[in-house]
Amino acid sequence: MSADLSLYLVTDAAIAAGAGHDLVEVVRRSTANGVTAVQVREKEAPARRFLETVVRIAEVIPAGVALLINDRVDVFLAARDAGAPVSGVHVGQSDLPARAVRALIGPDAVLGLSAATPEQLAAASASGVVDYVGIGALRATATKRDAPPPLGQDGFARLAAQTHLPAVAIGGIGERDLPRLRRAGAAGAAVVSAICAAADPGAAARTLRGAWDAA
Repeated sequence: MSADLSLYLVTDAAIAAGAGHDLVEVVRRSTANGVTAVQVREKEAPARRFLETVVRIAEVIPAGVALLINDRVDVFLAARDAGAPVSGVHVGQSDLPARAVRALIGPDAVLGLSAATPEQLAAASASGVVDYVGIGALRATATKRDAPPPLGQDGFARLAAQTHLPAVAIGGIGERDLPRLRRAGAAGAAVVSAICAAADPGAAARTLRGAWDAA
């Protein structure tokens, strides 16, 4: 996997709108200021609107920034068919099995999988088809209704040490968390509100980028 996951934005259109931002503009400004991967998450959107959002975001993402689709393999396939430079998909434990997803998206697309227990991490590693794991929630978060109980920094470090796969932390993460996460072996940190709800998403991304790079 060649994707840089170090500063990983997971989109939330409702949070962005609540802060007075257009989601595509949030992506444009944050990727211009250090975000290296964007996962488009549209839990409530119909497939067509989800696809339209992905295509609009693809138009503003710089070359080299990974564009991932949350859960919806069909939207990923449709976006790729439309010529959008989508990189892959990220799925959870209740979505299609990782091997089935890999068969659908092909060998070259990035495949991420959420994991919150040693058993889930072991299964991800044993599958031979997962490129990275998302481990969380680091702390309580309101952006994901079915988030598992918070792990804390020590819990994340213990889980990350149990897998050879690159591990991205997620769940209520802010600037102050980044140095310790990186020292714990995280391949990256995924943020939602820290950018989508910020008064200036570009400045927020720049601050997070600096905190990660300085660790």
